[in-house]
Amino acid sequence: MRVNIDEDGNGSEKSVVSSYDEAMEALSSLITKRSRADKSNKGDRFDLLFDYIKFLELEEPIKQMKIIHVAGTKGKGSTCTFTESILRNCGFRTGLFTSPHLIDVRERFRLEGSDISEEKFLAYFWWCWDRLKERTSDEVPMPTYFRFLALLAFKIFAAEQVDVAILEVGLGGKFDATNVVENPVVCGIASLGYDHMEILGNTLGQIAGEKAGIFKRGVPAFTVPQPEEAMSVLEQKASQLDVNLEIAAPLDPSLMSGLHLGLEGEHQYMNAGLAIALCSTWLQRTGHVGINYLNQTTSLPDEFIKGLATASLQGRAQIVPDQFIESESPGDLVFYLDGAHSPESMDVCANWFCLATKEDSPYNQCSDSKALQKSGQNGPFRKNATQMQILLFNCMSVRDPQLLLPRLVNACASHGVHFKKALFVPNTSVYYKVGTVVSPAADAKVDLSWQMTLQRLWESLILGEKGNICTSV
Repeated sequence: MRVNIDEDGNGSEKSVVSSYDEAMEALSSLITKRSRADKSNKGDRFDLLFDYIKFLELEEPIKQMKIIHVAGTKGKGSTCTFTESILRNCGFRTGLFTSPHLIDVRERFRLEGSDISEEKFLAYFWWCWDRLKERTSDEVPMPTYFRFLALLAFKIFAAEQVDVAILEVGLGGKFDATNVVENPVVCGIASLGYDHMEILGNTLGQIAGEKAGIFKRGVPAFTVPQPEEAMSVLEQKASQLDVNLEIAAPLDPSLMSGLHLGLEGEHQYMNAGLAIALCSTWLQRTGHVGINYLNQTTSLPDEFIKGLATASLQGRAQIVPDQFIESESPGDLVFYLDGAHSPESMDVCANWFCLATKEDSPYNQCSDSKALQKSGQNGPFRKNATQMQILLFNCMSVRDPQLLLPRLVNACASHGVHFKKALFVPNTSVYYKVGTVVSPAADAKVDLSWQMTLQRLWESLILGEKGNICTSV
């Protein structure tokens, strides 16, 4: 079935004439099987994006959008989530574009705090798909997977007439599909570290240079405290473009009026501080002057506090009690999920997990009240009755597990936490499919050689832990 939309490109939730599975099949056809480490990926004809924007008649709508643009290695998704929640609680109609999704691709597109409906998604999806199919050629081929999703986000936010669009960079900054935005209201750079080095460079300076690619002349920008090498590059790039770059201080927990951040973990106070600075500047630059929102020293507006306290994002320091296992009491099996995938993030993940698994931890007191999904990259979990910690670990082959797994294991060990078992699982992305329910063909064979490599690394690590008997599966 397909969804009809009017001549102006606005979707209606009626006349459904295309199945969701058909749309997912079409979207999956845009996934390139080329290795991400292929150097030719860099840039990859960035100019084509402006052709696509013309095809979709989005030039003027994008110029009219009041955009907040955020890049970074760690924390950019959380920062965007806090930002959206704050401005929504201030009464604005919000649009949020993030990546990746965990279960359903519609998670990437939030309207007023909720994933876009299936009906609206299909309407805008086929509107963009059909026009691009009609106008693309050998010289200007169909956009790749992420580029199509970014274009779709612009279409959705334009048609839905959001007051503010918050865009999370997918990878890097300079050549990211979201960087077609020429005049955002404010930009943000979250914490920088070593990730995607095969594309962005091998030094913090090179990585910072790519992230600073979202800076626009005269547009204010904020960042968090950074390593000196990264900060110097950010400051240099900002100076070249007459960008007023400021460092946002971490949020003081005492300003939350006794409430906790909606996203767990001490590191989230850094992201919350950046979000407050972005929201404050957006409000001021769009003419919504009133309270001095940047003055955090004494108090925060109630709308900011509520936004920070109610923000939600799956796969970030997420606690999921198993509700289906047969046990004597609820919470006997608890999953602690986090998508950490850089050395620095491994430290943060380990610190959060060790704190959260303490019997007197406030995380344990609130975990049963959350409606959460089972998903994430790295998932340490335990059985309360025996206090057994088990590591469920997934690492893409493009990353160096020597930089990740030892960091996580050693950081946990420093808190007295030792995993008794480890499970290494493959990526579902090997099936090259997207959707809510994806399964391989009946005769599909999954290559587990990479998981065996991870197991050997694990075994070499536990040999160094005296007095602990560990096994791997």
